[in-house]
Amino acid sequence: MLVHLVTKKEEHQSAVYDNVLHKLDELGVGVVGDIAACDAVVTIGGDGTILRAGRGAAMARKPLLGINTGTLGFMATLETDELDKLARLKTADYSISRRMALSVECLQESHLALNDVVLHRAATARLPEFTVLRGDTEVLKIRADGMIAASPTGSTAYSLSAGGPMIEPELECFLLTAVCPHTLFNRPMIFSPESRLRICTNNVSVIVDGNMVAEYTENSTVTVTKSAHYLDLIDIDGNSFYNSIHNKLMKPLK
Repeated sequence: MLVHLVTKKEEHQSAVYDNVLHKLDELGVGVVGDIAACDAVVTIGGDGTILRAGRGAAMARKPLLGINTGTLGFMATLETDELDKLARLKTADYSISRRMALSVECLQESHLALNDVVLHRAATARLPEFTVLRGDTEVLKIRADGMIAASPTGSTAYSLSAGGPMIEPELECFLLTAVCPHTLFNRPMIFSPESRLRICTNNVSVIVDGNMVAEYTENSTVTVTKSAHYLDLIDIDGNSFYNSIHNKLMKPLK
């Protein structure tokens, strides 16, 4: 078996990195630099590392296992004191959590969003107005600091902090949550995977999975649809989503 190993830069010289390499060597699992040649992707870090590696894994159709060294590590399924469970990776004694992703179109470019796309007002801009259309039908018109379109996986990220619901990650749908809306009457909205949303606004930055990909000063449109790509997360123990809710969201951070 071959794995493609991705780490945070600061983890590359850490004891955790050395321990993972030692454990993989004990198991007879090789490490390759080419993602196309591997059987699985293994990450060492937090959710940011998984998101960074996850785009390549999704496009290459490779399953991904996250080893958490971050603060939260909500998408990871192994902690650093559970490296003995890497043996299950070789024997395929695990389940797959298949995650829907989003396709984001802006400035004639397409981006893959595993978590979310955030349209947030520029630092000195006036409060933007957002008009959201599903197909040709207007479903929302609101002033707010920003707008989040999240996948089920991203429902536990920024959208949750903005008041959105938690969605079971294997569901196929996407979520629209306003950030600090200037209204007394606003609720997050959940859309079917067949939906095509157009978010019309101006004076905003477009941020995909934490990375700014565009900045609009004039009236522009960002289109969000279901992506053809999925991220397959390796779940060693099963029920990692619910365990993470209990252990990481309902208890103090480590």
